[in-house]
Amino acid sequence: MDDIKTRHELVTLLHDTMQGKPFSELYAVTFDHRAAGLIGDSILDALENAGFPLTDIDMVGALTPAAVPLIDAVIHAASARGVGIDGFVMDFVYPSVKGPSIAGRRVVLVDAWLSEKSYVQTSSLVTLRNGNELSLDFSVVRQQDAKVLAIASLVGGTLDDKDAGGSSVEVIDTIDGDSRHVPFVPVFAESEIRDAVATQEPQR
Repeated sequence: MDDIKTRHELVTLLHDTMQGKPFSELYAVTFDHRAAGLIGDSILDALENAGFPLTDIDMVGALTPAAVPLIDAVIHAASARGVGIDGFVMDFVYPSVKGPSIAGRRVVLVDAWLSEKSYVQTSSLVTLRNGNELSLDFSVVRQQDAKVLAIASLVGGTLDDKDAGGSSVEVIDTIDGDSRHVPFVPVFAESEIRDAVATQEPQR
């Protein structure tokens, strides 16, 4: 099978999908059979590099439909490493959390592209700015007695995205009103995708 083997190949594929668009659900990448294996491994690697051992993660949850293929990729990549991680999907049709029970479990919330841009959540995007939708999702998960370890994304756009790590997202718990900072773990920064492709040698 002609899989995508390297991080650079995945960056190129993401760039081709994102080029000229203010936002993309990234389905052209995340549903690509060549990319699926590397996507799952890349998310797991990013979480481990950010200080989250895979054995400390019980579940990964899709914040939007665009993240569903990522959850599946992570489940399979973790299984290949001998680690059991379950998945679930978030939406606003009761019950709002679909999948195995998340009660008492340690979870990472995942989306395809989390951005500082002033979008609102549709079926495909949660914005980092103001954290309104993220706050609601975070609160739903906490209300079911799960612990949110981090928020992760395949692509992340922050106000300072020179690299793809070391940041956090502020959320407001809609139950108790408390402000909390949750680690934000993007696999790729938007700037990395732009810069990596921009520096390629032109094809001859």
